[in-house]
Amino acid sequence: MSSPILLLGGTSDIGGEIALRLCPGRPVILAGRSPETMEPVAEKLRAHGAESVSIIAFDATDGDSHRRVVEQAGGAAITDAIVAFGILGDQHRAERDEQHAAEIAHIDYVAQVSMLTVLADVMRSGTIYAFSSIAGWRARRANYVYGSTKAGLDAFCQGLTDRLHGTDVHLLTARPGFVIGSMTTGMTPAPLSSAPAQVAEAVLAARGRSATVWIPARLRVLAWIMSCVPRPVWRRMPR
Repeated sequence: MSSPILLLGGTSDIGGEIALRLCPGRPVILAGRSPETMEPVAEKLRAHGAESVSIIAFDATDGDSHRRVVEQAGGAAITDAIVAFGILGDQHRAERDEQHAAEIAHIDYVAQVSMLTVLADVMRSGTIYAFSSIAGWRARRANYVYGSTKAGLDAFCQGLTDRLHGTDVHLLTARPGFVIGSMTTGMTPAPLSSAPAQVAEAVLAARGRSATVWIPARLRVLAWIMSCVPRPVWRRMPR
């Protein structure tokens, strides 16, 4: 039997593009909060040659369920696990609503750490895909709550990559810039933006090894420039 693909965040644009490229001849498990919203993704995967597509309910905020979800999806047999759940949140609301700020932090950092830890413990071979962001490189006034979660997640992934060194499990950490997709609908694209398909292609080009992938590659130069901007100027930077 072919090894399963697990997509956590079954409606994720980027996660769906990665699964689409990996799915021919393989079973795919979509996990998310609303099973009915994942049906269109399931249909697309079947049309692209997936051996089968299963849908399971998954609430990222319920940390006690994380190991159970992974085991239900195939456990040690999983060889591609895409951790693509998350929220952008509302920065303005988070500045005044501590519960919303904590919600962003929990879903985009705490829940990610929990699930990545489970996957690294359960999987015996293959690739785990995690998603950082240029937003975590240097937190900006305009989105520091979201940016702080990506900074923490990125640091965690660098350490987890080292922990997995010498094993048959690899961690691919994506560091994209602005991604034009459902999460950013209505927002003006930033410089060096990319589409979900571009992110998927860049990530899969590094499959088979542990790596941190800037998307697009020249975003690395922008990150260096960002680190040099004086704080009085930086605090006035837009999103």
